[in-house]
Amino acid sequence: MATKEGIAIVVTALLLCFLLHSNIANATTFTVGDSQGWGFAASSWPNGKSFKAGDILVFNYNPSMHNVVVVSKAAYDSCNIPAGAKTYSSGKDQIKLAKGQNYFTCSFPGHCSSGMKIVVFAA
Repeated sequence: MATKEGIAIVVTALLLCFLLHSNIANATTFTVGDSQGWGFAASSWPNGKSFKAGDILVFNYNPSMHNVVVVSKAAYDSCNIPAGAKTYSSGKDQIKLAKGQNYFTCSFPGHCSSGMKIVVFAA
């Protein structure tokens, strides 16, 4: 015979599963730079868009010419990419946004300082 506590645990677990699934189902996928992809023209791409934590950014680019690096605000501002920073290089990268500011740049020489970087705020 099931106890009230046991039933409450099962109901709570099912509710959490439902909430987690509905959050994933509501995620939006955005292609950085739209049809132009990830490049020097993408710096203003986030302007006027609304993002949520869990949304997916798709970075399309030629991997022999660019990459995508997740950086801190300090690295974004200074274009000094620290060793060990999370770097993507497939040319079709999908990155889930964390809540708050998300900073991305390209670590190829001169690209960050030439403006190939974006910051995306996710509510």
